[in-house]
Amino acid sequence: MFFFPSLSLSLLTSQMSSIASRANPLLHYLPHFLTWRALGFRTICSGRLGFAPSDADPLVAGTKVLETFREEFDIGSRLITLETGKIARFANGAVVLGMEETKVLSTVTASKGDSVRDFLPLTVDYQEKQFAQGLIPNTFMRREGAPKERELLCGRIIDRPLRPLFPAGFYHEVQVMASVLSSDGKQDPDVMAANATSAALMLSDIPWGGPIGVIRIGRICGQLIVNPSMDELALSDLNLVYACTRDKTLMIDVQAREISERDLEAGLRLAHPEAVKFIEPQIRLAAKAGKNKKDYTLSMMTERTIEKVRNLAESKIEAVFTDSSYGKFERGEALDNITQGVRKILEEECDEESLKVLPKAVDTVRKQVVRRRIISEGFRVDGRRLDEVRPLYCEAGYLPILHGSSLFNRGDTQVLCTVTLGAPGDAQRLVSLVGPPTKRFMLHYSFPPFSINEVGKRVGLNRREVGHGTLAEKALLAVLPPEDEFPYTVRVNSEVMASDGSTSMATVCGGSMALMDAGIPLREHVAGVSVGLVSEVDPSTGEIKDYRILTDILGLEDHLGDMDFKIAGTRNGVTAIQLDIKPAGIPLDIICECLEHALKGRLQILDHMEREISAPHTQDDINRPQLATFKFSNDALRQLLGPLGAVRRKIEDETGARFSISDGTLTVAAKNQAVMEKAKEKIDFILGREIEIGGLYKGIVTSIKEYGAFVEFNGGQEGLLHISELSHEPVSKVSDIVSVGQQLNLMCIGQDVRGNIKLSLKATLSQSRSKTGYADNESVPATKEVSKVWASVKSASDGQNELQPISELLSSRSVVNSSTSSSTPIVIRSVAECEEEEKSTSLNQGPPAAKKLARAPKGIRTKTDESSLPFSSSGISADTENTLNNKKTAAEALVSAENLKIGTKVTAKVYQIRAHGLVLDLGGGLHGMFRFQTNSKREFEVGSELRVECTSFSSKGIPIMSLVDDDE
Repeated sequence: MFFFPSLSLSLLTSQMSSIASRANPLLHYLPHFLTWRALGFRTICSGRLGFAPSDADPLVAGTKVLETFREEFDIGSRLITLETGKIARFANGAVVLGMEETKVLSTVTASKGDSVRDFLPLTVDYQEKQFAQGLIPNTFMRREGAPKERELLCGRIIDRPLRPLFPAGFYHEVQVMASVLSSDGKQDPDVMAANATSAALMLSDIPWGGPIGVIRIGRICGQLIVNPSMDELALSDLNLVYACTRDKTLMIDVQAREISERDLEAGLRLAHPEAVKFIEPQIRLAAKAGKNKKDYTLSMMTERTIEKVRNLAESKIEAVFTDSSYGKFERGEALDNITQGVRKILEEECDEESLKVLPKAVDTVRKQVVRRRIISEGFRVDGRRLDEVRPLYCEAGYLPILHGSSLFNRGDTQVLCTVTLGAPGDAQRLVSLVGPPTKRFMLHYSFPPFSINEVGKRVGLNRREVGHGTLAEKALLAVLPPEDEFPYTVRVNSEVMASDGSTSMATVCGGSMALMDAGIPLREHVAGVSVGLVSEVDPSTGEIKDYRILTDILGLEDHLGDMDFKIAGTRNGVTAIQLDIKPAGIPLDIICECLEHALKGRLQILDHMEREISAPHTQDDINRPQLATFKFSNDALRQLLGPLGAVRRKIEDETGARFSISDGTLTVAAKNQAVMEKAKEKIDFILGREIEIGGLYKGIVTSIKEYGAFVEFNGGQEGLLHISELSHEPVSKVSDIVSVGQQLNLMCIGQDVRGNIKLSLKATLSQSRSKTGYADNESVPATKEVSKVWASVKSASDGQNELQPISELLSSRSVVNSSTSSSTPIVIRSVAECEEEEKSTSLNQGPPAAKKLARAPKGIRTKTDESSLPFSSSGISADTENTLNNKKTAAEALVSAENLKIGTKVTAKVYQIRAHGLVLDLGGGLHGMFRFQTNSKREFEVGSELRVECTSFSSKGIPIMSLVDDDE
């Protein structure tokens, strides 16, 4: 609207009226008062009459009323709510299930058109978005990507109990979408989503035979717990998910730590009535807000078609199934020929109705033949008895170059399992609303098309592969050593080479053998077997009249039977279970009866596995990948990493090893022992090691003097290579043998009384040229603790394979400060320290080399017997120096921290008695330590005098004393 301040209101109104009349002549006859602005009309523009908003009475939006229906009930100690009508109102059914602060939405929809398929296309999508916990995804796009393994597994938990309850012949596409709206991290949303989906199907117009109840049971200290929280599950030795209708079992999923069959049955008996508590609230909610069930077209075969196909094919099918000489594919080919023969007859008769459902009709007749023969005669397709396990073949170490491998055959089913060990940093990082952030044990199951003689494409994660792999993973996880004893990451790959039923249980068996082949100390072997069921149902009541339980079912028996009950465990108990059924429920009594049949079959398989490999392999193999862990100080780790990790990356590039650093622990992973030695050599050169007499080291000549050369080695430390130690032949000039910058392999041959290291080149000339870095007498870095090594090892020796100290697996490397030790830690003095000491000391004896060697720091000495060396560091003879030392030790009253040396004998008093030794008063305010030996005398009193001799010094400079025989 335009405003002209120079015009009066009446003039403006008349001008607007004329404009409006020219735009639309009909408006010329409108009363003049209609153009009055006070009446609420606004300017007429383009011939349209508009209304201006009124300041006195503004328009407001109406309030939408959402009719919400709600049910509340208790399960265990927690309040559960079912709510519908507030959100997702356009779905066929939508329910929000809440437990404390965790809420899950489940929706169901069905396609509207007629179905033209012969199966139920049920799709279950479960999703956990990070907004449910107030987080933004850390992905590049900052949004969720493809479904994660956990989401696929939760989708299977929902799918498995729902599918059997859809009516026969209902082939319309159905989609279930379950989403976690909020999560407090206390409850696992998977069971909540399954119950919410059941309620949504009850509310929808989709035909379905529910409702169902799903419950989780845990056990802590022998006490069964209903609806355990995540914290309680971490302490539980049982994680049981149970789904059922009012009187029958639909699905079981178990992860346990060798729980007995009796205890498992007790858990199932408790789970059923607790799960049934979910059913009544769903029925009440459906009565309030449910829709009438819609009439969908069902794809049903007529009795006429089934009878016609039975007459044409039954006798031929029975002949094939009674001939146990048929293999899987020979039997399949014979059945295909029968189907083609029936097709030709129907084509001649122009029976289009029967031709449309011919494959389904032949499969129905085939199913009736097999089931009737099993129930009436007790014989199976391949001629086995009902409780008989197929022939077995086991082979451990099938691929020797790998960490671990095995080949497992049960009948025509064949699985190749491999084990790869990794550093702790190789653990899988998990992104989930609940559960641990990492996973150190992974089992990946692969089912290639060639395993069933088919052509196919491998794309993305397959729900079936993820489900089978996770089942085997849970079965083996129960027997792995705890993380504090075995901190490494383990990956098991299961490659199905041939499939004829129970490949997931074959994976359990093969994986257990491969883990032992890799030297991993499993508590027990784990085996798995699949149990099937064939039942005869009363058509009028739907009750089971007769049934047979089948042990170790074939793929055909899985397809034609009523259930696939996979049970894995050790001799001591069950570790994992997965139950899938085809009918609308099986009585719990029959399920519990199957546990005993599975135990008998499992023990047969374990016998074969233990004959092949009964204990973890323990003999080292230099060609197999290696793992080692070391403890370092934070300063040493920072030095090893370098700026922005540059030093670490350089070492990894040069050696091919992989480093993982966590909580002061360095883990080195190498593909073989040679690579491991290179990596350790690099680490030692940067950080240094405890020096050990007789150890071989690599060093670089830094300076040359007339009496010898100074060599830098072991992480920046320096030692003296005397001219007498250059060669077995006389040397007149040091520079004739070595030059500055030259790299040498040297041996530590001793230490003088002042703590200076003496190196020898000629001592290495008689050694094997192959000895580098870690010889038989090498030591670990000075900042290390006694480390544990997990080397991939072969060949059982004593039947045990514990994490051994590095001193046992890689020769004697740990230093023990005792009187019986053959090597003691000593200190390297730098050239600068030697020259500084020389200025303050006037020594006139011996060659110039003596002037370059200074006193070691207080309390750090070598235990090496100087008399065993031809000359001491001062240049005088060893006998002469020993005489002088004996004269010095005679003056015991003058003993102090400055003059106490190895070999000094004193009379000390017992100052304190401790569990592992004595604290001795050496006089002059100096204390020493005497350590008890195994089976040694321990009857001492405070204040008693002892004759002792200094044998070594601890890393903190404390003298280590030993008793002296009074007869000496």
